[in-house]
Amino acid sequence: MNQNLFAPFMTPMLLGIPVTLLVIMLPAMLLPTPNQLINNRMISVQQWMIKLLTKQLMSTHNTKGQTWSLMLTSLFLFIALTNLLGMLPHSFTPTTQLSMNLGMAIPLWAGTVFAGFRNKTKMSLAHLLPQGTPTFLIPMLVMIETISLFIQPMALAVRLTANITAGHLLLHLIGSTVLALTNINLLAASITFIILTLLTILEFAVALIQAYVFTLLVSLYLQDNT
Repeated sequence: MNQNLFAPFMTPMLLGIPVTLLVIMLPAMLLPTPNQLINNRMISVQQWMIKLLTKQLMSTHNTKGQTWSLMLTSLFLFIALTNLLGMLPHSFTPTTQLSMNLGMAIPLWAGTVFAGFRNKTKMSLAHLLPQGTPTFLIPMLVMIETISLFIQPMALAVRLTANITAGHLLLHLIGSTVLALTNINLLAASITFIILTLLTILEFAVALIQAYVFTLLVSLYLQDNT
């Protein structure tokens, strides 16, 4: 039994070389494309789901914001597939790494902020100071709003990392409990195994929900700046 709870979150190595890049590329290889399967039901369902997701994310955006549709759809698919693949036994989930999540959140957040200052300069600056603010509170409020603006990518990354890591840790702990109870109390082990099964189903849902939440928040940041 693996005694280190955080061992599944360590970067896998092959001959002393990190293979994180190969793990990140794996989800894209699993998506069927029309070049591989033409007029296939899987392709039809996949395209229908992508259109539904794109419509849900971009329905409130203007023309400039809709140019980000491919980026946001690809982001959701990448995070969702990465999270789902991490549910497989003896696998590695890149989204449990804060550095990787920051690597996704910071450029996307910076792109939305730069788009806002380019397209809506006055409105973007106005967000730093609410209307009707007393004069003596202006420096403090500008500082607070600026800090909250720079915290947004950190919040995106930490939210995704914490939810995925917590779910995997809980599955690992309950799975270890099932193995320990097997030789002690078969009834308790059976009940714990049922709980583990239900939690696994919930974790699959969380993997998709967290991908949607991450993409939706980026979409909302974009909507405020376009």
